[in-house]
Amino acid sequence: MKVLVWNENRHEQKNEEVAKIYPDGIHGAIKQFLTEDKIEVDTATLDEPDHGITDEKLAETDVLIWWGHLAHHEVKDEIVAKIHQRVLEGMGLIVLHSGHFSKIFKKLMGTSCDLKWREADDKERMWVVDPAHPIVEGIGEYIEIEKEEMYGEHFDIPAPDELVLVSWFEGGEVFRSGCTYKRGHGRIFYFRPGHETYPTYYHEDVQKVIKNAVKWANPVKRTYSSYGNAKPLEKIESK
Repeated sequence: MKVLVWNENRHEQKNEEVAKIYPDGIHGAIKQFLTEDKIEVDTATLDEPDHGITDEKLAETDVLIWWGHLAHHEVKDEIVAKIHQRVLEGMGLIVLHSGHFSKIFKKLMGTSCDLKWREADDKERMWVVDPAHPIVEGIGEYIEIEKEEMYGEHFDIPAPDELVLVSWFEGGEVFRSGCTYKRGHGRIFYFRPGHETYPTYYHEDVQKVIKNAVKWANPVKRTYSSYGNAKPLEKIESK
């Protein structure tokens, strides 16, 4: 399995606090714990040529992990179109935290993907609401994060195919934090936690969910479906 971790990588360059938490970037932190799981992992960032997503790299990627925030608008539409097609062909996509506003997630959802938010050191408790789902294998009844950015409903997304995790925040809000979708041959997982000024991606259970999600989103090995005008499989008798 080949995983590509894409990170905008702007906060790490602009904010000393973020750079201290993630000295190798958010993508570096995610790559590290995925590599420990014996997964072949590569990274790419916004300011690389083609945002680090060449045709060759995209073609060999089984699962793409996406983190963005400040510069969604800088992602080239032609790159988004190529990622969209690869998802339809079967590539898995895991969208993290503020990636809810990314061009690719909004294109796949067909909605604004807007929400409420607050940075106030809220405690977050993510409840497992689908305990039989493989994405939460090895997770208890809930995941508790001491401090995180709040995301609150209404989250303007289509009803998930599967709702896996629901968050409660100290300020009283709730949020659909673990949502799965299928588009074409591809599987998509949106996972809420991961604000850049908190060390969320070092949390053992957060790492476990992402590892599980990568395995879940790994493409089914089959030929891409054919479309358009089709010849009959059987002889059609004249009436």
